[in-house]
Amino acid sequence: MEKITLGDKSFVPYIAYTRINDAIDNVAAKLNADFKYSDQQPVLLCILSGAIMFCSELMKRLEFNCTLATLKVSSYSGTQSTGIVRAVTPIPTDLQGKTVIIVEDIVDSGRTVNAVTKMIEDAGAAKVLVCTMLLKPEVYKNPEKPAYVGLEIGDRFIVGFGLDYNELGRNLKDIYVLE
Repeated sequence: MEKITLGDKSFVPYIAYTRINDAIDNVAAKLNADFKYSDQQPVLLCILSGAIMFCSELMKRLEFNCTLATLKVSSYSGTQSTGIVRAVTPIPTDLQGKTVIIVEDIVDSGRTVNAVTKMIEDAGAAKVLVCTMLLKPEVYKNPEKPAYVGLEIGDRFIVGFGLDYNELGRNLKDIYVLE
């Protein structure tokens, strides 16, 4: 891993793919323990576009039946959150009475995941759980931690493994931090 430039910003190595891979294995093991012998067939709700890589890798490791839905939301402009969470695509309509696992790339303040949770509850889901690749505990403002967390990280701006800077860097298999 070496320093990279995306647009007008430089990033340095932060989390290697091998560590990401191990974290996904651990999250999958917890999900399998909770759902492998359950009658439930949860809906994995992949939050686009950032969680695509995490969700894809996670699904390969799941040992239970589930369905996949997607939702695109937006709250960032550049490296800063706007504070306003909006759905860019329609909420899936077939969530009535189902267990929904929101699959996120990163949870920082929790604002986005709270807004999505409310949207999904309003769509009639029986239960909503949050599964995130990364959590920033320093800035997370909710009393309840996400049910499934891959790695906890500091409050830094990162790119790679689905995370972007102005839509750049999502394709990187490792994660980089703003220099």
